Formats: sequence, structure tokens, C-alpha cells
Amino acid sequence: LPRRHSRPARHIKRLIAYTTTRDMTSFGRRRFDTAPTPDSDGLLFQYGTYAFSGRPMFTVSLTRQFGVIDDGEHDHYVRVHCELRYEPAPDLDALGRFDSWFFHDADAELDEWFTAMKGRLALLLGRRPSEIDLYEEPV
Repeated sequence: LPRRHSRPARHIKRLIAYTTTRDMTSFGRRRFDTAPTPDSDGLLFQYGTYAFSGRPMFTVSLTRQFGVIDDGEHDHYVRVHCELRYEPAPDLDALGRFDSWFFHDADAELDEWFTAMKGRLALLLGRRPSEIDLYEEPV
């Protein structure tokens, strides 16, 4: 993935929350060769109204986190983000802020987590995002 890649709305007219969450669900199911620690392979779902890009937008962030090991020790994490940004609206603002993590090597059920997160996107299913941002970052 490129470091940062933003596209204006005219290039993403067909992109909706359903398609993105379906693709992230598929990506989230894929297992990678990560360290055998509980936080080496995680998924983060979060939303809220933020002004990260200069003006307030309702932002849904779907993130995959990987632990990076160097010489047998934890070195850092790499996060791959997909952010969908929507024009502010009273019903979206009323959702407030939310975040939830899932870790593959913890005692949790992935399908239950995905179902719960998809339920939180009901208001977005008929809307198209104004912006999308795909990027990765070390943390």
C-alpha cells in the first residue's frame, strides 16, 4: 500500500460502507505469519466526528494492526487504515464516538465481533462517503 492515498468523491461514487466493510471483513479473516503474542494481529473499528483533514467529518476507520518483531523482541506495530469520511449530519453526530478492538490470538469470536461492528454501520449503508483515505503507518 502507498503511504497515503486520498481520492475525491467523484472517484469513489460506487464505494459505500457495505462494500468497504465486506472487503475489510475478508482482509480481517486472512491470517498472517505474526508473532505468537495476543496483540500481534488486531483489528480496530472506530468512528466519530473529527477534524483530522481540516474540517469536521464523520469518520469511520477500519484498521488492521500487525506487530513487528526484530531479533526476537517486539519492535513496533504497522497499521493499515481505511477511513471513510462523511459530511456531518445530526443523525451521525448523535452516534458519538466508538471504538472496538479484536485480536486474533485472544479468546474472542471473530464472526460475533464482525456482526456487532456491522450493526453499528446501519445509518451509513445508504450513504456515500465524501472522502476515502487508505494508508499505512508505523506506531
